[in-house]
Amino acid sequence: MTPAGGTTVQDHVALAEIELCGELIIAASTANEERLSQDRIDEVLMGLGL
Repeated sequence: MTPAGGTTVQDHVALAEIELCGELIIAASTANEERLSQDRIDEVLMGLGL
């Protein structure tokens, strides 16, 4: 339901988590190995500034 003022509320934490998951999925889909190594996960997270 939309608030009476017509504005929407955005959850910035949820949006950041969605971006994080998306980046990890992209990295996993392009990986040669079956699982991402911890080093590769760290590299993806650092690329997001985390």
